[in-house]
Amino acid sequence: MGILEKIAEIEREISRTQKNKATEYHLGLLKAKLAKYRAQLLEPSKSAGAKGEGFDVMKSGDARVALIGFPSVGKSTFLSLMTSTESEAASYEFTTLTCIPGVIEYKGANIQLLDLPGIIEGAAQGKGRGRQVIAVARTADVVIMMLDATKGDCLKVLCLESVGIRLNRSKPNIYFKPKKGGGLSFNSTVPLTHCSEKLVQLILHEYKIFNAEVLFREDCTSDEFIDVIVGNRVYMPCLYVYNKVDQISIEEVDRLARRANSVVISCGMKLNLDYLLEQLWEYLALICLYTKKRGERPDFGDPIIMRRAATVEHVCHRIHRTLASQFKYALVWGTSTKYSPQRVGLTHVMEHEDVIQIVKK
Repeated sequence: MGILEKIAEIEREISRTQKNKATEYHLGLLKAKLAKYRAQLLEPSKSAGAKGEGFDVMKSGDARVALIGFPSVGKSTFLSLMTSTESEAASYEFTTLTCIPGVIEYKGANIQLLDLPGIIEGAAQGKGRGRQVIAVARTADVVIMMLDATKGDCLKVLCLESVGIRLNRSKPNIYFKPKKGGGLSFNSTVPLTHCSEKLVQLILHEYKIFNAEVLFREDCTSDEFIDVIVGNRVYMPCLYVYNKVDQISIEEVDRLARRANSVVISCGMKLNLDYLLEQLWEYLALICLYTKKRGERPDFGDPIIMRRAATVEHVCHRIHRTLASQFKYALVWGTSTKYSPQRVGLTHVMEHEDVIQIVKK
């Protein structure tokens, strides 16, 4: 029995089993087994095949965005519109067969956009280069899920949960540390409704872990606990972009636009692309900072792009790695200060469009 058959068997067993208090331990064990087999499925095969053409692209720019979706939903058209790169677009499926990078220039930032081949049903099991596409998506900062507004709901098939990508979810607040001995030490700071000590013990035994320290700081499910044990899950924001909205009714457009994490656009008629860029900037959590020399005007032509919640120390490291050790103080103008200019230290948190002047010892 192959891994795919085992996975299908466990999935059938889970769908057959009623969810109640008596079956929660059985279901927890099945989910742990399922996660184990799925991890085995994503591992590369031991037998070395012929060396194929490389798929991943070198990371460049301030952030990386992956375009994922079914064939012929307008990914290549979107790339050609947003960037100076021309990606071949045609009315037949699978026009794009490899990863094509482009760069979006927005608010002084260079955002790398990757046009990936269309994924089909069963891509998580490796169908249609699905594994390579998903492997590249794991390295991105944000995923743009391109969907065809005329085709109805097809989010279920584009499920990246089974390959360890968690979209629009935060990491579970669970402390987990395997130990050499001493058995299981289990504790929680909140009342648990989904997990119990017995269930946690059963799941750990499935992974051959008998000595560990577990502390639940929030009410998590057994699935989230399995994610913590496996430890290779990627949590990233995702924007669902519905293309071809010029071909559906205004009521349908309104319904799609009101969904969480969704944007409606039309690449053919160039509708709503500026709002999509605004949303993308928000999801990437980037900020622009400007530098200033003593006695001169700020340099607004060449901003420093940082992540939100970046401190003065991060800015010093970005300018030069030795600057933080020679740092005396900094003067900051902008929304992060109580008055302008304010004299601040290394721990001061910068905000969007602040101006900074660094004084060395």
